[in-house]
Amino acid sequence: MNPVAEPAKNVLDAIGNTPLIQLGRYLDIANIKLFAKLESGNPGGSAKDRPAHEMIRQAIERGEINANTTIIESSSGNMGIGLAQACRYYGMRFICVVDPRAQTQNIAIMKALGAEIDRVDQPLEGDFLSARLARVCYLLETTADSYWPNQYSNPANPFSHCNGTIREIDQALGGKLDYLFVATSSTGAAQGCRNYLRSMNRATQVVAVDSEGSVLFGGTAGPRQIPGLGAGRVPPLARNQTFDHIARVRDLDCVVGCRRTADREAMLVGGSAGGVLETVRRMQHQLEHKTCVAILHDSGTRYLETIFNDDWVANELGCDSENLRRLAGIPNVTEKKAVMS
Repeated sequence: MNPVAEPAKNVLDAIGNTPLIQLGRYLDIANIKLFAKLESGNPGGSAKDRPAHEMIRQAIERGEINANTTIIESSSGNMGIGLAQACRYYGMRFICVVDPRAQTQNIAIMKALGAEIDRVDQPLEGDFLSARLARVCYLLETTADSYWPNQYSNPANPFSHCNGTIREIDQALGGKLDYLFVATSSTGAAQGCRNYLRSMNRATQVVAVDSEGSVLFGGTAGPRQIPGLGAGRVPPLARNQTFDHIARVRDLDCVVGCRRTADREAMLVGGSAGGVLETVRRMQHQLEHKTCVAILHDSGTRYLETIFNDDWVANELGCDSENLRRLAGIPNVTEKKAVMS
């Protein structure tokens, strides 16, 4: 039985110490220890709670912001929710700049926490992130006493994962970790985890999972449907960053991973998490007898209208439900009954 945790002093104090769960059914090979760091266990529902709180906390301590400050940030969803939570707790006004790819439910959560939503509808030079950042700059110029945490360049972003996410994993496994798989966008999580592991002289291989259509790590820009994975322009944090392995996944890979996790492990995970887990499955033959951890950034409950909607997958990704089940290794009803009998 796990020891009883001390009560959190407030909602922000509850960030971190998320579950680490062994996944014994996802892979096809039994002699791999695969663990999932379930970041949906944070009070705001994602890994972005960590940097959101850390960026605001540090800015308050430096005297750069106070209750009268308007916080402005660009986000595809989870960072916006994390900042909405932190700003509501500290009594600050928060404006989140989003684009059409933001999940409807994420926007609703931000609004429920008091955030104001500012939407850009047209990409800038073919890129929505560039359009969002241009809008952030405009709002900063026209809003008195405003502040941009800038998740794309703020060192508090990787620090939050160095001091929290990977430290928790490392301590739980007693430092015995062969591979770490983590999705990349700003690269804050991957960078912070790598920095901690190197500081502890761990031999852990860090696999940075990026999307096809992302420009990170020399990639070529292209269409992407899954938010929170990849980037249309290289953010300052990602410049000159190197990892042991770079793996790219398609949008459909992310969907397949999410559906397989729901079927095999009874867990609903978000889009980038599906891509991370499919990367592990793709590499499974070189991971025998290894201990691996996949950081799963958020919950699939925020993707019910897209990733877990067969019509959306068919219309947007061109994959019908039968083919999707085949790719995910999900038996049909007849096959399940045969196995059970």
